[in-house]
Amino acid sequence: RHAVQRKFIVRSMHTLAFFFMVFCLITVVGATEHSTTQTPAIDSFEQAQMVRLVRQDCGSCHGMSLQGGLGTPLTRAALNGKPAEYLAATILYGRPGTAMPPWKTLLTEGQAQWIADRLLEGFPEERH
Repeated sequence: RHAVQRKFIVRSMHTLAFFFMVFCLITVVGATEHSTTQTPAIDSFEQAQMVRLVRQDCGSCHGMSLQGGLGTPLTRAALNGKPAEYLAATILYGRPGTAMPPWKTLLTEGQAQWIADRLLEGFPEERH
């Protein structure tokens, strides 16, 4: 019984820490005038790599069409109202206590922001 309670407390602490970090990130970004997300300059080759990454790697949990699966849907409608900065932070740092891993070792902040911006627009299809 104590192990279950301890596990719950640890997960709760991780979740609270994650949301505190996201809140701080949004607060800092929001403090720099009204945050209008500027997508970093990413060339067409890198864009194609990011599209493939999202469609293949993220698609393994979020569904190949990003309609959901083990992970939540990543469609424009499902993400409506979520700040791009929040999505980028989720991409980089994952979601503690869930299957969503951090991608900060594989993606730059600029790449995560580009992906978040594209998700909010409706993510492009992979070109073959």
